[in-house]
Amino acid sequence: MENIAQTFKALAEPVRLRIVNLLLNKESLCVCDLVAVLEIGQSTVSRHLAYLKNAGLVNAWREGTWMHYALAPRALDLLNLEHLQQQFAHSEQITTDNERLQQYQQTPRSCQI
Repeated sequence: MENIAQTFKALAEPVRLRIVNLLLNKESLCVCDLVAVLEIGQSTVSRHLAYLKNAGLVNAWREGTWMHYALAPRALDLLNLEHLQQQFAHSEQITTDNERLQQYQQTPRSCQI
């Protein structure tokens, strides 16, 4: 469950979503490519890439002086909602939440509309 939360935390930033989108359309991109396309500083791009890398969403490698990034296969799997649903099925917390929701829906709502 914690891994899934970390994935969504990593994607909860617009710049990182933009980076993921770009990487979905290319096999890999260099930091300099991302800096040019996103029109933001190299340090900002690198910081966001490090966050994505730490979350396991991108792979990185050096070619000369340039760092290149590509989406990790795990990222493509995790961002597939069917796969996410399968992962949720194995979570005790999600099962408990679903059961509690079922019970809640059988009683009068506690919130005021």
